[in-house]
Parts: sequence; C-alpha cells; structure tokens
Amino acid sequence: MKAFWLLIAVLAAVFPSLAAADLVVVANPVAKLERLSKDQVVNFYMGRVRRLPDGTPVYPVDLARDGGNEKAEFYQRLLGRDLAEVKAYWVRLTFTGQASPPVQAGSAEQVLDFVRRNPGGVGYVERSKVDSRVRIVFEFGL
Repeated sequence: MKAFWLLIAVLAAVFPSLAAADLVVVANPVAKLERLSKDQVVNFYMGRVRRLPDGTPVYPVDLARDGGNEKAEFYQRLLGRDLAEVKAYWVRLTFTGQASPPVQAGSAEQVLDFVRRNPGGVGYVERSKVDSRVRIVFEFGL
C-alpha cells in the first residue's frame, strides 16, 4: 500500500496536468463568440482589450479567493505567472489609472451568474460546473 501512494505521488509530480482542474473559459451565450484564442483571453484578463470582437464591452470575472487552486492554476496556465505577480501587475495598472482589474466573484456559481447576466461577461470555471447559462469559448490545450 505504501508503494501505491509513492507511485501516485511520483506520477502527480511528473504529470501535474493529471492532477490539475479542467478549467475552461466561458462567455454569455448572447455574445457572438464561438471561440477565443489564448491571446484574446490574456488580453481580456490583463486589461489590454476592453471590447469583444463585435464591439460589446468585455467584463472578465475572476475568482476572489487568492488561495483557491482554480485561480492560481488559471493564471499559471494562461500567463505562466503566479498570483503574486498578477497582483503586482494590477496594483501598478490601478495606481496609474490605466485599467481596472477583473470583477471578483466568490464562487464558480457567482462566476456563472455574472456571465449569464452580462452580455460581455467572460469567466473561468471547472468544466464540470458549466451549464446552459454559458458557452465554452476557450479550453486549455486545444
């Protein structure tokens, strides 16, 4: 039994993506979005682009829990940065008045509600939490 747990630990270390959450980016179904590129998602979440391709204002929503695995994983996979680096980026942009950080949501359910209520809403959740209120527009690894 000890060998089994050792094997699991080794596999998790060697293949971290196996232990990772299956995160997807979702948008309001009313938005005329079929797919977003990784660059588009980066630009929305880093405040570089403020409108969807059809001209609708974009409202990215972020999970508020800094300690949450989903938020840390999202930014690591999207930008290759940890949460401290992302926070520092937003402090700088907010201080200089260049941009405002994404809206904060306390849970995946709140992300889904926000996206559903806002035509330009874009958020990230685990694939297992996606329902008919939203449309998947970006998947990591595709």
